[in-house]
Amino acid sequence: MGATGYSYYRVAIFCCMFIGYSLYFFNRKTFSFVMPSVMEEIELDRDDLGMITSSQTMAYAISKFISGVLSDQISARWLFSIGLFLVGGINIAFSWSSTVSMFSLLWFINGLGQGCGWPPCGKVLRKWFEPSQFGTWWSVLSCSMNLAGSLGPVLVIVVLQYYDWRTILAMSGAVCAAFSFVCLVFVKNEPKDVGLPNIEAVAKKGSKGNSESTLSEFLLSPFLWVLSLGYLVVFGVKTAATDWGQLFLMQEKGQTALVGSTYMSALEVGGFVGSLASGLITDRAVARQGLSTHGNPRHGLLILMMAGMYVSMHLFRVTITPEIPKIWILSLGAVFGFSSYGPIALFGVIASESAPSHFCGTSHAVVALMANVGAFMAGLPFSTIAKQHSWDMAFWIAEVIMGLTTIAFFLVRNMRTKMGRIAEKID
Repeated sequence: MGATGYSYYRVAIFCCMFIGYSLYFFNRKTFSFVMPSVMEEIELDRDDLGMITSSQTMAYAISKFISGVLSDQISARWLFSIGLFLVGGINIAFSWSSTVSMFSLLWFINGLGQGCGWPPCGKVLRKWFEPSQFGTWWSVLSCSMNLAGSLGPVLVIVVLQYYDWRTILAMSGAVCAAFSFVCLVFVKNEPKDVGLPNIEAVAKKGSKGNSESTLSEFLLSPFLWVLSLGYLVVFGVKTAATDWGQLFLMQEKGQTALVGSTYMSALEVGGFVGSLASGLITDRAVARQGLSTHGNPRHGLLILMMAGMYVSMHLFRVTITPEIPKIWILSLGAVFGFSSYGPIALFGVIASESAPSHFCGTSHAVVALMANVGAFMAGLPFSTIAKQHSWDMAFWIAEVIMGLTTIAFFLVRNMRTKMGRIAEKID
């Protein structure tokens, strides 16, 4: 019964979380998808649009941190399902509204609900899959965002031929809210809930002490902050490239808007492959070497990909001229996407698996919050440098920071990675 039992529940749980998180992401972006239709009916200027989308972004950053901590205290299954229901309900309410203030308030609440999506996923994956499979399933699950992000706009354009934007928001909200009940039935927090032995109990027979770590011992782990700073830089540099790369190509490199947008598409395709590859390749390293208290088998690929980000950024800044073949620009976009989305997946995996099991949600919440700080810095401070100097100068600064971070990560690759208490004394 054992293996069959695990297989049945793993398939059911993973399918629910994949569809559920696709719905989370689709219902996070519905306003962006239908924005042109909304503007035809309601007068909205750029400041109004910025206020509506920013209210969601701010709420999402706060909520993702809080729900990461909460996922260690309450049922991940309930947290995931309640968030999904709330997001669906808010989309329905949004379809009944017509004022900027109401749109902003509802999209802020949507952001709060959105934060309940990913932390429970990480928690449930860690409980149901062995360490040598964890990275792969984490990467595959994160592809639900790429799927919803790429199919969503096309789907909305097709449906807009037959229905107005209000109907589309109400329908997507209703599907989202209804699916939350499916998740509540089929998602299980851990194997113990259905009478199967917990994975960690089997994997860690005989190891003591880790589960007794206190919050302060966990938060004082130097590795948590090394990971956080690494994630901050990688996510900040990736955000700068996706937010401003198109403008840089057009304003300083003499490229057309079409080249700019195809560069962005190439980056996303590369990112999709990089995210999947990072999980598959590093899981094989974990299967071979196992997880120990110092160093992590995933570090080798992480450092290689960070170096790839640095090299592709440098070439992007230095080699592009108006005459350069377009295929070279697209290749650089794909390589940068591959090299940046891989580490983004790996930082989350390493943060979750290096923490004591009762703090894995909190661990991911801390590093994800630092990533959001990086994303914020890629906004105003980055664009200010570009305004006062040039895009070239701004990208050069990002490139230097990326290079230094990669070298620093290489130098500390064998540091103690097991967070919290272990049998030996803390260094």
